[in-house]
Amino acid sequence: MLFVPLPFVVTLLLVILLARMVRQAGGMAPEKRPFLILTVLYALQSVLIGLRWGYDVSALMPAQAVFAALIAAFAWISFANLARETPASWLRLSPHLLPAALVVILMIVWRGPVGAVITATFAGYGIALFWLARHGPDGLISSRLDGALLSYRSLLITGFALLASTAADIVISFDFYRTGGAHAGAVVAVGNVISLLALGTAAAVASGGQSSEPAASSSPPPNLVVAAGPTEEDGAVAKSLDDLMQSRQLYRDPELNLGRIARKLGLPARRVSVAVNRVHGMSVSQYVNDFRIREACAILAGSDEPVTRLMFDCGFISKSNFNREFLRVTGTSPTEYRRRNQTTVTALRSAERKTLFMSP
Repeated sequence: MLFVPLPFVVTLLLVILLARMVRQAGGMAPEKRPFLILTVLYALQSVLIGLRWGYDVSALMPAQAVFAALIAAFAWISFANLARETPASWLRLSPHLLPAALVVILMIVWRGPVGAVITATFAGYGIALFWLARHGPDGLISSRLDGALLSYRSLLITGFALLASTAADIVISFDFYRTGGAHAGAVVAVGNVISLLALGTAAAVASGGQSSEPAASSSPPPNLVVAAGPTEEDGAVAKSLDDLMQSRQLYRDPELNLGRIARKLGLPARRVSVAVNRVHGMSVSQYVNDFRIREACAILAGSDEPVTRLMFDCGFISKSNFNREFLRVTGTSPTEYRRRNQTTVTALRSAERKTLFMSP
């Protein structure tokens, strides 16, 4: 019977995710293209793990070490680009290739410190990702507002996975010290399979791929910046934003992000985010989605337009995000909202007709 290592199954799933990302790559913003490279690295690493631990091809271990360093670096590059108004040039990103270059050199001249270098690289980039997450979803100013919260959660998952890999490396080192590596193979294979699958899904979600629907919640977003009270400047910024949203209906733009809003207001993205947080008590993505949902409610109550079509008209791309935000704002689903409101409208019209019929 043909033996197919589990990492190869994970590779297949990652390739499917990659294919879905490539289909939209033509219209993918430059700041999201590193996610394609990151997912390719995940898939290749999974193949190497399958060959190494499934068929005992030990000659691939140097390549695994280099890919591990590249994965940590590109995870940081991918999410850091979402936190910038304009993507960093490849020249500016080149220093992040130094850990992988160092691993290559050590593989040639002295393999002893390679494990420590990879562990330090994963730990450093894991901590850096959590530091990047300190501003909450609004910190990812180039992320589409329709999926900003999911991109933020993907950032947290990636940071956690890198730190978990660091912990796994420490466990493996301890196992070699105590038992000569009796359990190292199982720890590496299982840990990497789980991590790569989680990381690949996170990359697909953050890059604008298909997302899974999270549980609805009315709680404020993580790391929301809330002061004791908004300042006059906060109020002025919030009012300018309200006027811009109502007059130009920016919320209808499905690719709208915090960076675009800030440029139209002529303000730093962080200034806009803080003002919305303090005045409205919500993130910018929730603020914009509130406008979208109000528009959707008006269309649902006054027409028979299909829900999918009006979802796009109001600025949403993901149906799961639309349903989640609709539930957050209205407490019900779009179809139930339409049923209730159209029943009410029908009853009012019937009452009006009776009144006209009975009037002299």
